[in-house]
Amino acid sequence: MIVIPAIDLHKGQVVRLRQGAFDAVTWYNKDPRAVALSFQEAGVKRIHVVDLDGSLKGKGVNLTAIESICRAVDVEIELGGGIRSSKDAQRAYDLGVDYVILGTIVVSDPEKAREIIACYPGKAGIGIDALNGRVAVGGWKEISEKSAFDLARELEGLNPAFIVYTDISRDGMLTGANIAATAALVRAVSIPVIASGGVASLDDLFALAAIPGLFGAITGKAVYEGRIDIKTAVQAIEK
Repeated sequence: MIVIPAIDLHKGQVVRLRQGAFDAVTWYNKDPRAVALSFQEAGVKRIHVVDLDGSLKGKGVNLTAIESICRAVDVEIELGGGIRSSKDAQRAYDLGVDYVILGTIVVSDPEKAREIIACYPGKAGIGIDALNGRVAVGGWKEISEKSAFDLARELEGLNPAFIVYTDISRDGMLTGANIAATAALVRAVSIPVIASGGVASLDDLFALAAIPGLFGAITGKAVYEGRIDIKTAVQAIEK
């Protein structure tokens, strides 16, 4: 398992939201580029970047910040938020992003999602964000009737590069990762799974690393709040 630190962007700055709520935002850094460089120096292999404004507006918003991150580091960059078309995906790749993550579109227009994944084989993952087991879309403002597991099984046939599975109830709450649900999803599909939401300590990362076959784990707020030293975490999990 690899440890993947997150950079969530809102108005060009690094923030964290509690359970995806824009009225519960914590501002951490005005320089996303500097944050990305610090992660690279800590030895990470990949950084998870989210265009929060893009997820709401359905198009890329924090493009300048995203480009500055990509130009500053040599590690892999995966980007989610506002990717709703092949044009959006190509724009992200042109900025230097390595992987895009499709979220809302996999529910609202699965055929278009299929086209994007087919157009960029091995370069497009899918994000499944769930609240109480149900998939949320549109910046987590809309809860669908579809379960996370059902959607994962349906999308497996699209051959996405990976799934980012986020437990919304735990995201930004520092309450611990949902180990049981994550393990069940890993068992249910053959696609690489990246866990997200709730990581509060190094022990949480160890618990996730103990899930057979889990590809990666995203950590955000715990790093910014000083609960996890990212360099220590990367070295510990590698060992």
